[in-house]
Amino acid sequence: MKKISAVFLGGVVMASSAMAESGASEWAGEAELGLVSTSGNTETQTISAKAKASNERDKWKHEVGLEALNTEDNSATTAERYTLTGKTNYKLTDLDYVFGVVTYDDDRFSGYDWRASEFVGYGRHVIKEEDLTLELEAGLGARQSKDDAGISTDETAARLAGNLGWKISDTSKFTEELSSEIGEDVTISKSVTGLKSQINGSLAMKITYTVKHVSEVPVNIEKVDRETAVTLVYSF
Repeated sequence: MKKISAVFLGGVVMASSAMAESGASEWAGEAELGLVSTSGNTETQTISAKAKASNERDKWKHEVGLEALNTEDNSATTAERYTLTGKTNYKLTDLDYVFGVVTYDDDRFSGYDWRASEFVGYGRHVIKEEDLTLELEAGLGARQSKDDAGISTDETAARLAGNLGWKISDTSKFTEELSSEIGEDVTISKSVTGLKSQINGSLAMKITYTVKHVSEVPVNIEKVDRETAVTLVYSF
């Protein structure tokens, strides 16, 4: 399934790139980078990096995203995570669309070697104003997992998600992203709260607070992960 997910994401990237090169549409996106380092009695270093891009043409919209986190404490790695996402939307009306999304998650300290999921479903722009937007989505699909003991699990799942965007001022924007993958055995829920403040035309500062809850986890693994990040954002 790792190969299938990689092929799917590669196909989304190549298809979107081909459209962009044709001149019919262009890429738009942003890249984030945050670095926290301490020294003295405790030496730690945390690097947080994210990148996402989207491509629109007629009724189609393609999105790809990559997230990476690495934390070292006294030269020992205490956190390492990589997440890859690919999504395609097809517009039915100005407010309604259908979507397909696939994610691949590699968290070295979650008790799992990797997790992958694929969903198709329906979405709607419940609010679509210049300064306020709200999207809600619901879908069905599957999830595959392999834990550190080498045991693989396949399960059907449902996906619920909501994205809120509020333009507070000309230079500030509040965002809230909620998602829940409800599987036969495990439910994974995630909340990402963000506040972005523009510094100049293409550079901004962003603060995010992320909470992830997993209903069933291996022994000695916490069910809830929390993360606060301050990053610089470059838009292109």
